Amino acid sequence: MKRLVFVAAAPLALAACGDRSDEARGVDHGETLLSVSASGQAESRPDQAQFQAGIETFAANARAASEANQDKIAEIVTALRELGVAEKDIQTRAVTVRRVEYGDRKGQYQAANVVEVTMRNPDRAGEAVTAVTEAGANIVSGPSLSMTDPEATANLAYADAYKAARKRAEAYAKAAGMEVSRVLYIRDAGGMQGQTYLRGAEAMSDAMVEQTAAPPPVALPPPPRSRIPTRSPSMMVGTTRSDVYIQVDFALRET
Repeated sequence: MKRLVFVAAAPLALAACGDRSDEARGVDHGETLLSVSASGQAESRPDQAQFQAGIETFAANARAASEANQDKIAEIVTALRELGVAEKDIQTRAVTVRRVEYGDRKGQYQAANVVEVTMRNPDRAGEAVTAVTEAGANIVSGPSLSMTDPEATANLAYADAYKAARKRAEAYAKAAGMEVSRVLYIRDAGGMQGQTYLRGAEAMSDAMVEQTAAPPPVALPPPPRSRIPTRSPSMMVGTTRSDVYIQVDFALRET
């Protein structure tokens, strides 16, 4: 009869007594199934910032409101270009013209134009927000910080998670007088990157784990609140942390 190894921190998806269930998970005769859950972390400094800026104008008719709006948005764009923001990093997000139907401006026309700005140097985002405000922007939101290659940081966290899983499996194997012979299954259980959810893979299908209890879902902690300040007093870029989770099934054998 096969020996079963239990991990207290992560309940195992163990095969039933029959060989059929074991074979469905890839465990050979003479091997023991060990299922381990582990987490990994990585941090990276955001290398870009996005914010939205725009202008809202009112006039007695739609044409006048639109023309006044075009003049002001041109001044905002000019202020951004003078800061060195490239044309490709300024994108129109919304253009509207509508008749006001309520309030003190009822009967007038409202025109609005909003652009999204990408700052390739996030330290200068605060300076850019100040510049567009001084140019007349009365619609400003952001900035939001991000990385141009978020997957690279996430991959570092997943590699860290696998190393942790392997180290834990080797510790259990040593304590049981066994050794890790093979990796049977790796499941990406997702995680968080700053405020962004990292979607994980689905668990094994029922056919693959017949008569086997599926592992419980991994509980994700809230994103960390701490941030590392930078030299700019108006824009604290800090670091973004990636926290990811995986489940790994190992086959153990006697030494």
